[in-house]
Amino acid sequence: MFELVLRAPEALVEAVSDALVDDLDALSVSVEDADAGTEAEQALFGEPGMPAPRPAWGRSTLRALFENEAAADGAATLLLAQDWTEGLSLQALEPVAEQDWVRITQSQFGPVEITPSFWIVPSWHEPPAAAERLIRLDPGLAFGTGTHPTTRMCLRWIAAHAQAWPRVLDYGCGSGILAIAAALHGAAAVDAVDIDPAAVDSTRANATANGVVLQAALPAAAAGDYPLVLANILATPLKLLAPLLAGFVAPGGSLVLAGILERQADELKAAYAPYLSLEVSDQEDGWILMTATRMA
Repeated sequence: MFELVLRAPEALVEAVSDALVDDLDALSVSVEDADAGTEAEQALFGEPGMPAPRPAWGRSTLRALFENEAAADGAATLLLAQDWTEGLSLQALEPVAEQDWVRITQSQFGPVEITPSFWIVPSWHEPPAAAERLIRLDPGLAFGTGTHPTTRMCLRWIAAHAQAWPRVLDYGCGSGILAIAAALHGAAAVDAVDIDPAAVDSTRANATANGVVLQAALPAAAAGDYPLVLANILATPLKLLAPLLAGFVAPGGSLVLAGILERQADELKAAYAPYLSLEVSDQEDGWILMTATRMA
């Protein structure tokens, strides 16, 4: 394969990317901040309910993969000859070295320590000697591999409060990592629900791989009271779900919420105030964990 590297102003990124894929037979196109690693580096991210992020950086680097040199060279020649691509420049056109991409990908994901005795371990790694309890989990399509602060905080809370919960609800289960952790830490029955069927399938597969029995389904399957309700989503849906999630918490039970930025704490407290009193229980890298207990 050959890689074509282009530099583009923000206004051209979307159109050039589309042309590379739709008209010029690029196998893939990635976009990076051309100023990454410098003082001019910019962060672009979005969240449901918030203004849409900008489509690209002021100076963006586009990397397009092609099957051969002729296709890459032809794409560069055609693009740079167009009137509408003024400002686009060629940075490089070079062969992609043959590599063991599976091994390279696996090397990026090692065991993740949650507590000294509780670890998340990919299937291709040996468990650390200190791991008394672990979850086998490989990166996949569903969110939740234990590497993000929101997931780690939820897992730490589960480990610190382990008990024989009669029922646990993981709302927005993603990979099922929180549901599996609850089962490993004493839960007798676990319901894991998500609006994405792929997440439900992922949760079932991961539960089987870890020897855990749980029920994974779409959200309509959640019913009744739960001594523990977990939801690691994002602030906006958590606010909208406040009546529903609070209603699932049994008397004396706990609600654990994550996916919340520090600046969003007051918004969440206000949203849940009619039902439960939320407090910040943990924080990491600008993210917070919020919890509440329903009076018995």
